[in-house]
Amino acid sequence: MSLKILFATPEYAPWVKTGGLGDVSGALPPALAALGHEVLVLVPAYEALFADLSERTPVLALPARDGWPAAQLSTARQPGGVTLLLLECPELYGQPGGPYLDAQGRDHPHNARRFAFLSHVAALLSSDRSPWTGWQPDILHCHDWTCGLAPFYLHLARRDGATTAASVMTIHNLAFQGLFPLHEAGALGIPPAWQGVDGVEYWGQLSMLKAGLLFCDAITTVSPTYAREIRTEALGMGLHGVLQARADRLHGILNGVDTSIWNPATDALLPHRFRPDALWGKAVCKGALQRECGLAERPDALLLALVGRLTAQKGIDLVVAALPWIVAQGAQLVVLGQGDAPLQDALRAAAAAHPRQVHVHVGFSELQAHRIEAGADAFLMPSRYEPCGLNQMYSQLYGTPPLVHATGGLADSVVDLAAGADRATGVVIDDATPAALVDGLERLQAAFRDPPLWRALQRNGMASGFGWQDSARAYDAVFAPLAAARRAKAQPA
Repeated sequence: MSLKILFATPEYAPWVKTGGLGDVSGALPPALAALGHEVLVLVPAYEALFADLSERTPVLALPARDGWPAAQLSTARQPGGVTLLLLECPELYGQPGGPYLDAQGRDHPHNARRFAFLSHVAALLSSDRSPWTGWQPDILHCHDWTCGLAPFYLHLARRDGATTAASVMTIHNLAFQGLFPLHEAGALGIPPAWQGVDGVEYWGQLSMLKAGLLFCDAITTVSPTYAREIRTEALGMGLHGVLQARADRLHGILNGVDTSIWNPATDALLPHRFRPDALWGKAVCKGALQRECGLAERPDALLLALVGRLTAQKGIDLVVAALPWIVAQGAQLVVLGQGDAPLQDALRAAAAAHPRQVHVHVGFSELQAHRIEAGADAFLMPSRYEPCGLNQMYSQLYGTPPLVHATGGLADSVVDLAAGADRATGVVIDDATPAALVDGLERLQAAFRDPPLWRALQRNGMASGFGWQDSARAYDAVFAPLAAARRAKAQPA
Protein backbone atom coordinates (compact mmCIF):
# COMPACT_ATOMS: atom_id res chain seq x y z
CA MET A 1 0.00 0.00 0.00
CA SER A 2 1.43 3.35 -1.05
CA LEU A 3 1.18 5.92 1.73
CA LYS A 4 1.51 9.65 2.12
CA ILE A 5 3.82 10.30 5.08
CA LEU A 6 4.49 13.63 6.80
CA PHE A 7 7.79 13.36 8.65
CA ALA A 8 7.97 16.09 11.33
CA THR A 9 11.43 16.71 12.74
CA PRO A 10 13.55 19.47 14.30
CA GLU A 11 16.73 18.28 12.54
CA TYR A 12 17.70 17.38 9.00
CA ALA A 13 21.21 16.31 8.00
CA PRO A 14 23.45 17.65 6.65
CA TRP A 15 22.18 21.17 7.41
CA VAL A 16 20.75 20.79 10.91
CA LYS A 17 22.25 18.01 13.00
CA THR A 18 23.13 17.66 16.68
CA GLY A 19 23.12 13.87 16.85
CA GLY A 20 21.54 10.72 15.48
CA LEU A 21 18.13 12.33 14.91
CA GLY A 22 19.58 14.51 12.16
CA ASP A 23 21.05 11.47 10.43
CA VAL A 24 17.76 9.56 10.72
CA SER A 25 15.82 12.50 9.30
CA GLY A 26 18.15 12.65 6.32
CA ALA A 27 18.23 8.90 5.61
CA LEU A 28 14.91 7.29 6.60
CA PRO A 29 12.62 9.39 4.33
CA PRO A 30 14.47 8.36 1.13
CA ALA A 31 14.38 4.73 2.27
CA LEU A 32 10.61 5.01 2.76
CA ALA A 33 10.26 6.72 -0.63
CA ALA A 34 12.14 3.79 -2.19
CA LEU A 35 9.33 1.54 -0.93
CA GLY A 36 6.85 3.55 -3.00
CA HIS A 37 5.66 6.04 -0.37
CA GLU A 38 5.28 9.79 -0.87
CA VAL A 39 7.27 11.50 1.87
CA LEU A 40 7.34 15.16 2.90
CA VAL A 41 9.75 16.25 5.63
CA LEU A 42 8.45 19.17 7.71
CA VAL A 43 11.34 21.06 9.32
CA PRO A 44 11.68 24.62 10.64
CA ALA A 45 13.45 26.97 8.24
CA TYR A 46 16.38 27.75 10.51
CA GLU A 47 18.85 30.36 9.34
CA ALA A 48 21.43 27.87 7.97
CA LEU A 49 18.86 25.72 6.20
CA PHE A 50 16.99 28.68 4.73
CA ALA A 51 20.16 30.26 3.37
CA ASP A 52 21.29 27.11 1.56
CA LEU A 53 17.96 26.16 -0.02
CA SER A 54 17.47 29.11 -2.34
CA GLU A 55 15.42 27.08 -4.84
CA ARG A 56 12.15 26.67 -2.99
CA THR A 57 8.52 27.07 -3.95
CA PRO A 58 6.00 28.82 -1.66
CA VAL A 59 2.90 26.65 -1.29
CA LEU A 60 0.89 28.05 1.63
CA ALA A 61 0.65 31.21 3.71
CA LEU A 62 -0.44 30.65 7.32
CA PRO A 63 -1.94 33.82 8.80
CA ALA A 64 -1.56 34.61 12.49
CA ARG A 65 -4.41 32.92 14.31
CA ASP A 66 -5.43 31.70 17.77
CA GLY A 67 -2.24 33.07 19.30
CA TRP A 68 0.07 31.43 16.73
CA PRO A 69 2.33 33.64 14.58
CA ALA A 70 2.11 34.08 10.83
CA ALA A 71 4.24 31.69 8.77
CA GLN A 72 4.74 30.36 5.27
CA LEU A 73 5.32 26.85 3.96
CA SER A 74 7.68 26.29 1.04
CA THR A 75 8.81 23.11 -0.68
CA ALA A 76 12.27 22.10 -1.87
CA ARG A 77 12.98 18.86 -3.70
CA GLN A 78 15.66 16.59 -2.27
CA PRO A 79 17.55 13.59 -3.67
CA GLY A 80 15.88 10.24 -3.21
CA GLY A 81 12.36 11.34 -4.06
CA VAL A 82 11.80 13.35 -0.86
CA THR A 83 10.32 16.85 -0.60
CA LEU A 84 11.33 19.22 2.17
CA LEU A 85 8.48 21.27 3.58
CA LEU A 86 10.05 24.34 5.17
CA LEU A 87 8.21 26.08 7.99
CA GLU A 88 9.24 29.70 7.51
CA CYS A 89 8.68 31.82 10.59
CA PRO A 90 11.56 34.25 11.27
CA GLU A 91 9.94 35.26 14.57
CA LEU A 92 10.56 31.76 15.92
CA TYR A 93 13.32 30.22 13.78
CA GLY A 94 15.34 33.12 12.42
CA GLN A 95 17.76 33.49 15.33
CA PRO A 96 21.45 32.52 15.14
CA GLY A 97 22.49 29.27 16.77
CA GLY A 98 21.28 25.68 16.52
CA PRO A 99 17.81 24.18 16.76
CA TYR A 100 17.79 24.17 20.58
CA LEU A 101 20.59 26.51 21.69
CA ASP A 102 21.41 30.09 20.77
CA ALA A 103 24.77 31.33 19.55
CA GLN A 104 25.99 31.51 23.18
CA GLY A 105 25.08 27.89 23.87
CA ARG A 106 22.00 28.64 25.98
CA ASP A 107 18.47 27.33 25.44
CA HIS A 108 16.47 29.55 23.12
CA PRO A 109 14.17 31.37 25.58
CA HIS A 110 11.09 30.56 23.51
CA ASN A 111 11.77 26.86 22.81
CA ALA A 112 8.36 25.83 24.14
CA ARG A 113 6.61 28.06 21.62
CA ARG A 114 9.00 27.20 18.77
CA PHE A 115 8.37 23.48 18.97
CA ALA A 116 4.71 23.73 19.95
CA PHE A 117 4.26 25.68 16.71
CA LEU A 118 6.07 22.98 14.74
CA SER A 119 3.70 20.43 16.31
CA HIS A 120 0.68 22.66 15.65
CA VAL A 121 1.51 22.99 11.94
CA ALA A 122 2.23 19.25 11.62
CA ALA A 123 -1.16 18.46 13.13
CA LEU A 124 -2.92 21.11 11.05
CA LEU A 125 -1.56 19.60 7.83
CA SER A 126 -2.59 16.11 8.97
CA SER A 127 -6.31 16.87 9.23
CA ASP A 128 -9.09 17.08 6.67
CA ARG A 129 -9.43 20.68 7.84
CA SER A 130 -5.97 21.53 6.56
CA PRO A 131 -5.73 24.80 4.60
CA TRP A 132 -3.34 23.01 2.22
CA THR A 133 -5.92 21.12 0.22
CA GLY A 134 -3.52 19.58 -2.26
CA TRP A 135 -1.96 17.02 0.07
CA GLN A 136 -3.06 15.20 3.24
CA PRO A 137 -0.94 12.46 4.83
CA ASP A 138 -2.00 9.02 5.95
CA ILE A 139 0.74 9.00 8.60
CA LEU A 140 2.17 11.80 10.71
CA HIS A 141 5.59 10.59 11.91
CA CYS A 142 6.75 12.70 14.86
CA HIS A 143 10.26 12.71 16.29
CA ASP A 144 11.24 13.29 19.90
CA TRP A 145 9.83 15.83 22.34
CA THR A 146 10.09 18.64 19.82
CA CYS A 147 7.12 17.18 17.93
CA GLY A 148 5.44 15.62 20.98
CA LEU A 149 2.44 17.96 21.04
CA ALA A 150 1.43 17.03 17.46
CA PRO A 151 -0.35 13.77 18.44
CA PHE A 152 -2.09 15.69 21.23
CA TYR A 153 -3.29 18.39 18.83
CA LEU A 154 -4.54 15.64 16.49
CA HIS A 155 -6.40 14.12 19.44
CA LEU A 156 -8.16 17.45 20.04
CA ALA A 157 -9.01 17.71 16.33
CA ARG A 158 -10.56 14.23 16.32
CA ARG A 159 -12.65 15.07 19.39
CA ASP A 160 -13.89 18.06 17.41
CA GLY A 161 -14.99 15.81 14.54
CA ALA A 162 -12.01 16.05 12.19
CA THR A 163 -10.63 13.14 10.22
CA THR A 164 -6.88 12.96 10.69
CA ALA A 165 -3.78 11.00 9.82
CA ALA A 166 -2.59 8.32 12.21
CA SER A 167 0.25 9.54 14.39
CA VAL A 168 3.47 7.67 15.17
CA MET A 169 5.85 8.93 17.85
CA THR A 170 9.53 7.96 17.68
CA ILE A 171 11.70 8.21 20.80
CA HIS A 172 15.34 8.82 19.95
CA ASN A 173 16.43 9.43 23.55
CA LEU A 174 13.97 9.30 26.44
CA ALA A 175 16.23 11.45 28.59
CA PHE A 176 15.15 14.53 26.61
CA GLN A 177 11.50 15.15 27.41
CA GLY A 178 10.72 18.76 26.55
CA LEU A 179 9.99 19.97 30.08
CA PHE A 180 8.61 23.50 30.53
CA PRO A 181 6.70 25.40 33.21
CA LEU A 182 3.13 24.14 33.38
CA HIS A 183 1.77 27.68 33.34
CA GLU A 184 2.80 27.90 29.66
CA ALA A 185 0.27 25.20 28.70
CA GLY A 186 -2.61 27.55 28.03
CA ALA A 187 -0.60 29.70 25.63
CA LEU A 188 0.32 26.54 23.72
CA GLY A 189 -3.31 25.59 23.10
CA ILE A 190 -3.58 22.93 25.82
CA PRO A 191 -7.01 23.14 27.48
CA PRO A 192 -7.17 23.02 31.31
CA ALA A 193 -8.76 19.56 31.20
CA TRP A 194 -5.53 18.15 29.74
CA GLN A 195 -3.07 19.97 31.98
CA GLY A 196 -3.23 17.33 34.74
CA VAL A 197 -1.55 13.97 35.31
CA ASP A 198 -3.78 12.31 32.68
CA GLY A 199 -2.50 14.82 30.15
CA VAL A 200 0.71 16.78 29.76
CA GLU A 201 1.64 17.22 33.44
CA TYR A 202 4.86 15.55 34.59
CA TRP A 203 6.01 16.18 38.18
CA GLY A 204 4.59 19.68 38.16
CA GLN A 205 5.88 20.54 34.70
CA LEU A 206 4.63 20.31 31.13
CA SER A 207 6.21 17.39 29.25
CA MET A 208 5.87 17.55 25.48
CA LEU A 209 7.21 14.02 25.13
CA LYS A 210 4.67 12.62 27.57
CA ALA A 211 1.90 14.24 25.52
CA GLY A 212 3.14 12.51 22.40
CA LEU A 213 3.42 9.11 24.09
CA LEU A 214 -0.07 9.32 25.58
CA PHE A 215 -1.94 10.44 22.47
CA CYS A 216 -0.15 8.91 19.48
CA ASP A 217 -1.46 5.83 17.69
CA ALA A 218 1.87 3.99 17.84
CA ILE A 219 5.26 4.46 19.50
CA THR A 220 8.56 3.44 18.02
CA THR A 221 12.05 3.68 19.39
CA VAL A 222 15.42 3.13 17.84
CA SER A 223 16.29 -0.42 18.89
CA PRO A 224 14.43 -3.50 20.19
CA THR A 225 16.46 -3.68 23.40
CA TYR A 226 15.86 0.00 24.18
CA ALA A 227 12.13 -0.59 23.70
CA ARG A 228 12.32 -3.11 26.55
CA GLU A 229 14.66 -1.03 28.72
CA ILE A 230 12.50 2.10 28.73
CA ARG A 231 9.63 0.13 30.26
CA THR A 232 11.76 -0.39 33.38
CA GLU A 233 12.21 2.01 36.29
CA ALA A 234 15.99 1.99 35.77
CA LEU A 235 15.91 3.44 32.23
CA GLY A 236 12.33 4.71 31.93
CA MET A 237 13.29 8.24 33.03
CA GLY A 238 10.06 8.52 35.01
CA LEU A 239 7.90 7.61 32.00
CA HIS A 240 8.12 3.83 32.39
CA GLY A 241 4.54 3.70 33.68
CA VAL A 242 3.22 5.42 30.54
CA LEU A 243 5.28 3.10 28.34
CA GLN A 244 4.20 0.00 30.24
CA ALA A 245 0.58 1.02 29.78
CA ARG A 246 1.13 1.44 26.04
CA ALA A 247 3.44 -1.55 25.57
CA ASP A 248 1.13 -3.07 22.96
CA ARG A 249 1.77 -0.03 20.74
CA LEU A 250 5.53 0.16 21.32
CA HIS A 251 7.93 -1.11 18.64
CA GLY A 252 11.72 -1.22 18.69
CA ILE A 253 13.25 -0.66 15.23
CA LEU A 254 17.02 -0.51 14.91
CA ASN A 255 18.32 2.56 13.09
CA GLY A 256 20.28 2.14 9.90
CA VAL A 257 23.35 3.77 8.38
CA ASP A 258 23.59 5.86 5.24
CA THR A 259 26.00 3.60 3.35
CA SER A 260 26.36 6.13 0.56
CA ILE A 261 28.33 8.17 3.12
CA TRP A 262 29.75 5.46 5.39
CA ASN A 263 31.42 2.99 3.06
CA PRO A 264 35.20 2.42 3.17
CA ALA A 265 35.21 1.26 -0.44
CA THR A 266 33.95 4.65 -1.69
CA ASP A 267 34.78 7.11 1.13
CA ALA A 268 36.63 10.04 -0.44
CA LEU A 269 37.71 11.32 3.00
CA LEU A 270 40.10 8.41 3.56
CA PRO A 271 43.81 8.34 2.67
CA HIS A 272 43.14 4.94 1.09
CA ARG A 273 39.90 3.11 0.41
CA PHE A 274 39.51 -0.57 1.23
CA ARG A 275 37.18 -3.56 1.05
CA PRO A 276 36.80 -6.79 3.03
CA ASP A 277 38.91 -8.63 0.44
CA ALA A 278 41.58 -5.88 0.39
CA LEU A 279 42.13 -4.96 4.02
CA TRP A 280 45.71 -3.86 3.40
CA GLY A 281 44.23 -0.44 2.63
CA LYS A 282 43.09 -0.22 6.24
CA ALA A 283 46.72 -0.58 7.35
CA VAL A 284 47.52 2.47 5.21
CA CYS A 285 44.75 4.38 7.01
CA LYS A 286 46.14 3.30 10.40
CA GLY A 287 49.62 4.58 9.61
CA ALA A 288 48.22 7.87 8.33
CA LEU A 289 46.12 8.30 11.48
CA GLN A 290 49.09 7.62 13.74
CA ARG A 291 51.15 10.22 11.88
CA GLU A 292 48.37 12.81 11.93
CA CYS A 293 47.88 12.36 15.67
CA GLY A 294 51.56 12.29 16.61
CA LEU A 295 51.39 8.69 17.82
CA ALA A 296 54.18 6.17 17.46
CA GLU A 297 53.78 4.63 14.00
CA ARG A 298 53.56 1.03 15.15
CA PRO A 299 51.48 -1.48 13.17
CA ASP A 300 51.60 -3.89 16.14
CA ALA A 301 50.08 -1.42 18.66
CA LEU A 302 46.35 -1.87 19.32
CA LEU A 303 44.96 1.51 18.23
CA LEU A 304 41.70 2.24 20.06
CA ALA A 305 39.28 5.00 19.06
CA LEU A 306 36.52 6.98 20.70
CA VAL A 307 34.30 9.46 18.84
CA GLY A 308 31.31 11.11 20.46
CA ARG A 309 30.04 13.07 23.42
CA LEU A 310 32.44 13.00 26.37
CA THR A 311 29.90 12.27 29.09
CA ALA A 312 29.29 9.68 31.79
CA GLN A 313 26.29 8.40 29.80
CA LYS A 314 28.76 7.38 27.09
CA GLY A 315 30.98 5.65 29.68
CA ILE A 316 33.87 8.05 29.15
CA ASP A 317 34.74 7.94 32.85
CA LEU A 318 35.24 4.19 32.42
CA VAL A 319 37.69 4.84 29.60
CA VAL A 320 39.55 7.35 31.78
CA ALA A 321 39.77 4.72 34.53
CA ALA A 322 41.17 2.22 31.98
CA LEU A 323 43.87 4.58 30.69
CA PRO A 324 46.61 3.09 32.94
CA TRP A 325 45.91 -0.34 31.43
CA ILE A 326 45.94 1.08 27.89
CA VAL A 327 49.25 2.84 28.41
CA ALA A 328 50.87 -0.11 30.25
CA GLN A 329 49.94 -2.49 27.44
CA GLY A 330 51.54 -0.29 24.80
CA ALA A 331 48.15 0.33 23.19
CA GLN A 332 47.12 3.68 21.75
CA LEU A 333 43.97 5.82 22.04
CA VAL A 334 42.57 8.52 19.73
CA VAL A 335 39.67 10.62 21.03
CA LEU A 336 37.44 13.02 19.09
CA GLY A 337 34.56 14.73 20.86
CA GLN A 338 33.47 17.21 23.46
CA GLY A 339 31.39 17.18 26.60
CA ASP A 340 31.89 17.41 30.35
CA ALA A 341 34.88 19.54 31.33
CA PRO A 342 36.32 17.13 33.97
CA LEU A 343 36.35 14.26 31.47
CA GLN A 344 37.86 16.45 28.76
CA ASP A 345 40.55 17.56 31.22
CA ALA A 346 41.36 14.01 32.30
CA LEU A 347 41.77 12.87 28.71
CA ARG A 348 43.88 15.91 27.82
CA ALA A 349 46.11 15.23 30.82
CA ALA A 350 46.66 11.67 29.60
CA ALA A 351 47.53 12.95 26.13
CA ALA A 352 50.02 15.42 27.61
CA ALA A 353 51.63 12.69 29.72
CA HIS A 354 51.73 10.10 26.93
CA PRO A 355 51.77 11.99 23.60
CA ARG A 356 53.00 8.95 21.62
CA GLN A 357 50.12 6.81 22.88
CA VAL A 358 47.17 9.13 23.53
CA HIS A 359 45.77 11.86 21.26
CA VAL A 360 42.73 13.96 22.17
CA HIS A 361 40.92 16.51 20.00
CA VAL A 362 38.13 18.35 21.83
CA GLY A 363 35.61 19.34 19.19
CA PHE A 364 34.23 17.64 16.11
CA SER A 365 35.36 17.15 12.53
CA GLU A 366 33.49 15.04 10.00
CA LEU A 367 36.77 14.44 8.17
CA GLN A 368 38.51 13.23 11.32
CA ALA A 369 35.54 11.06 12.31
CA HIS A 370 35.82 9.14 9.04
CA ARG A 371 39.60 8.86 9.22
CA ILE A 372 39.47 7.64 12.82
CA GLU A 373 36.85 4.99 12.04
CA ALA A 374 39.00 3.77 9.14
CA GLY A 375 42.41 3.98 10.82
CA ALA A 376 41.66 2.59 14.27
CA ASP A 377 41.91 -1.10 15.09
CA ALA A 378 38.99 -1.07 17.55
CA PHE A 379 36.32 1.33 18.77
CA LEU A 380 35.29 1.98 22.41
CA MET A 381 31.61 2.60 23.23
CA PRO A 382 30.92 1.42 26.81
CA SER A 383 27.77 3.56 27.17
CA ARG A 384 25.71 3.17 30.33
CA TYR A 385 22.65 3.42 28.09
CA GLU A 386 22.41 3.92 24.35
CA PRO A 387 19.04 4.07 22.57
CA CYS A 388 20.65 3.00 19.31
CA GLY A 389 24.08 4.40 18.61
CA LEU A 390 25.58 4.75 15.16
CA ASN A 391 29.33 4.74 15.71
CA GLN A 392 29.37 1.05 16.58
CA MET A 393 27.76 0.43 13.17
CA TYR A 394 30.17 2.72 11.34
CA SER A 395 33.04 0.91 13.07
CA GLN A 396 31.93 -2.51 11.94
CA LEU A 397 31.46 -1.32 8.37
CA TYR A 398 35.03 0.04 8.49
CA GLY A 399 36.56 -3.18 9.82
CA THR A 400 37.03 -1.70 13.30
CA PRO A 401 35.56 -4.16 15.85
CA PRO A 402 33.78 -2.28 18.65
CA LEU A 403 33.86 -2.90 22.38
CA VAL A 404 30.43 -2.03 23.77
CA HIS A 405 28.28 -2.36 26.86
CA ALA A 406 25.24 -4.62 26.44
CA THR A 407 22.56 -1.96 26.35
CA GLY A 408 20.06 -0.62 23.81
CA GLY A 409 21.15 -0.64 20.19
CA LEU A 410 24.67 -1.69 21.16
CA ALA A 411 23.34 -5.04 22.34
CA ASP A 412 21.28 -5.36 19.15
CA SER A 413 24.07 -4.59 16.68
CA VAL A 414 27.31 -6.12 18.06
CA VAL A 415 27.93 -9.88 18.35
CA ASP A 416 30.35 -10.88 21.11
CA LEU A 417 33.49 -12.94 20.60
CA ALA A 418 31.85 -15.82 22.44
CA ALA A 419 29.62 -16.43 19.40
CA GLY A 420 32.65 -17.71 17.49
CA ALA A 421 34.71 -16.60 14.52
CA ASP A 422 31.92 -17.17 12.02
CA ARG A 423 29.53 -14.68 13.71
CA ALA A 424 31.35 -12.39 16.14
CA THR A 425 31.85 -8.71 15.27
CA GLY A 426 33.26 -7.28 18.51
CA VAL A 427 33.34 -7.51 22.29
CA VAL A 428 30.29 -7.00 24.49
CA ILE A 429 30.64 -6.39 28.24
CA ASP A 430 27.78 -7.03 30.66
CA ASP A 431 28.51 -4.29 33.18
CA ALA A 432 29.40 -0.61 32.81
CA THR A 433 32.26 -0.70 35.32
CA PRO A 434 36.02 -0.06 35.04
CA ALA A 435 36.76 -3.71 35.85
CA ALA A 436 34.39 -4.97 33.15
CA LEU A 437 35.90 -2.57 30.61
CA VAL A 438 39.45 -3.72 31.36
CA ASP A 439 38.33 -7.34 31.10
CA GLY A 440 36.79 -6.52 27.72
CA LEU A 441 39.99 -4.79 26.62
CA GLU A 442 41.99 -7.85 27.55
CA ARG A 443 39.69 -10.03 25.43
CA LEU A 444 39.91 -7.51 22.60
CA GLN A 445 43.70 -7.42 22.70
CA ALA A 446 43.91 -11.22 22.75
CA ALA A 447 41.79 -11.32 19.59
CA PHE A 448 43.96 -8.60 17.98
CA ARG A 449 47.02 -10.78 18.57
CA ASP A 450 45.31 -13.66 16.76
CA PRO A 451 45.38 -12.46 13.11
CA PRO A 452 43.00 -15.08 11.65
CA LEU A 453 40.42 -14.37 14.38
CA TRP A 454 40.84 -10.60 13.97
CA ARG A 455 40.35 -10.80 10.21
CA ALA A 456 37.19 -12.82 10.82
CA LEU A 457 35.84 -10.15 13.20
CA GLN A 458 36.59 -7.45 10.66
CA ARG A 459 34.99 -9.24 7.74
CA ASN A 460 31.92 -10.24 9.77
CA GLY A 461 31.38 -6.63 10.78
CA MET A 462 31.90 -5.29 7.27
CA ALA A 463 29.28 -7.74 6.01
CA SER A 464 26.69 -6.58 8.58
CA GLY A 465 25.15 -4.09 6.17
CA PHE A 466 23.18 -1.84 8.53
CA GLY A 467 21.53 -0.10 5.58
CA TRP A 468 18.17 1.65 5.98
CA GLN A 469 16.22 -0.79 3.82
CA ASP A 470 15.38 -3.24 6.63
CA SER A 471 14.53 -0.40 9.02
CA ALA A 472 12.24 1.23 6.44
CA ARG A 473 10.40 -2.05 5.93
CA ALA A 474 9.93 -2.35 9.70
CA TYR A 475 8.45 1.16 9.83
CA ASP A 476 6.24 0.27 6.89
CA ALA A 477 4.89 -2.69 8.88
CA VAL A 478 3.90 -0.26 11.66
CA PHE A 479 2.43 2.36 9.33
CA ALA A 480 0.35 0.15 7.02
CA PRO A 481 -2.30 -1.13 9.48
CA LEU A 482 -2.66 2.31 11.07
CA ALA A 483 -3.22 3.92 7.68
CA ALA A 484 -5.66 1.21 6.65
CA ALA A 485 -7.69 1.74 9.82
CA ARG A 486 -7.75 5.50 9.30
CA ARG A 487 -8.81 5.17 5.68
CA ALA A 488 -11.60 2.81 6.69
CA LYS A 489 -12.90 5.32 9.25
CA ALA A 490 -12.80 8.08 6.65
CA GLN A 491 -15.04 6.17 4.24
CA PRO A 492 -18.68 7.30 4.22
CA ALA A 493 -21.11 4.86 5.82
